Amino acid sequence: MLDNNLKSKINKLWDKFWSGGLSNPITAIEQMSYLIFMRKLEDEDEKRIREGGFTGEKYVSIFKGHDDCRWSKWVTKPAETILDHVRDKVFPFMRNIGDGDSLYKEYMKGANFGIPTASLLIEAVNIINDMHIKEQNQDTQGDIYEYLLSELTTAGKNGQFRTPRHIINMMVDFADPQADDKILDPACGTAGFLVNAYQHILQANKKEGVSRLTPNKKKILDEDSIFGYDIDETMTRIALMNLMMHGIKKPNIKRANTLSDAEPRVSDNTYDVILANPPFKGSLNEAEISERFRVKTTKTELLYLELMYLALAPSGRCAVIVPEGVLFGNSNAHKRVREILLTDCRLDAVISMPSGVFKPYAGVSTAVLFFTKGEPTQKVWFYKMEADGYSLDDKRTFIDGIGDINDILEHFKNREKENPIDRKKKYFFVPTKEIKDKSWDLSISKYREVEYEEIEYEKPSVIKKKIIQLEEDILKGLKDLEV
Repeated sequence: MLDNNLKSKINKLWDKFWSGGLSNPITAIEQMSYLIFMRKLEDEDEKRIREGGFTGEKYVSIFKGHDDCRWSKWVTKPAETILDHVRDKVFPFMRNIGDGDSLYKEYMKGANFGIPTASLLIEAVNIINDMHIKEQNQDTQGDIYEYLLSELTTAGKNGQFRTPRHIINMMVDFADPQADDKILDPACGTAGFLVNAYQHILQANKKEGVSRLTPNKKKILDEDSIFGYDIDETMTRIALMNLMMHGIKKPNIKRANTLSDAEPRVSDNTYDVILANPPFKGSLNEAEISERFRVKTTKTELLYLELMYLALAPSGRCAVIVPEGVLFGNSNAHKRVREILLTDCRLDAVISMPSGVFKPYAGVSTAVLFFTKGEPTQKVWFYKMEADGYSLDDKRTFIDGIGDINDILEHFKNREKENPIDRKKKYFFVPTKEIKDKSWDLSISKYREVEYEEIEYEKPSVIKKKIIQLEEDILKGLKDLEV
């Protein structure tokens, strides 16, 4: 986590962009990303030159023949030339550096430099230099970028919005990705799930602060384990930047409508872990929808669920956020999707979340589904989350940042040993047969028993006597005032 000094500098950067005319948070974060990576590119180049001198390996600077594209060179240019130089020379250079699969080159494809004035560029450069990006370790660089992304507080189209980080962490803990897993988010947005899955794996493979991953396993993790798709070009670029800022050298992030048959296409039976919060309330034109789907619907929340089922490898596991309507919707498509989850998968858990979790973006009630592909469900573990560690109003004030989350993870882990059947509690098992008999309904309210406390009221004669006495006391008080 960042200290208050760094947060203050990042907030100052935001203020400068907003006052400078870049009020759209997504546009602002994209332009900030470009500047941070211009600085990072020179830092990485210097690091490789130093390492080459130490190991004896020959390294040719990427700035050879383009020395005036170095951050340290162009930031000293006068105000009357700096903007034109960055826009017309530095930016085109950055789009074309490296070989065919260079991540810098891949990231810069289609990017446009949109900082409108030299004064804003200079102010931003000074703040970034003041953050000492070069001196931060990889974790801190990632936290800086996460804090920037946390300012994306406007919901996108079709119900797209950032998932709170503590909810992501809970879902990653459910799925427990391993170092040799292929991990997918088919609607990745800013790549929060993928970043947290990567960090989960790194942390699980540390002993006394030292990584136990072999160089080969680390290379596979960095280059052939993290996969994400998003339909929005800007989000695709931001996702790539986010993953790179967290140390993933070759993330496989592609722009695509994963619900269509257009390329690039999500492969069937491929991924060991899927983590996602796909768009809610979207509706596609029937002509766009892939022919692979058995469920006939245009609702994106249902299509994404079937996509994830198809994309999972046998015994692959998925943690996904769905709107509450998916749990009890009465259409044939709703019922069919739930039937697939219960008969073609082992639906391990349904976590019902309070409606305030996604405020201020939306007040929709949601749930987390966690399922494993390849065997039928015998019973489903339900949990009624009542608190997530923040206030459930628009302010989302920090309380403890945990709420029921640790309780959820602990009882889920011990669910077979505990075998909870008391439906008055927050968590309990429900047999699949009972769920089937209720049209595959997965809403916890269908099964949870609410215990009402019996309230004993006083007899009417007693209440009447108290009212008369109260009136007499009031009249006496008024008479005393007159005296």
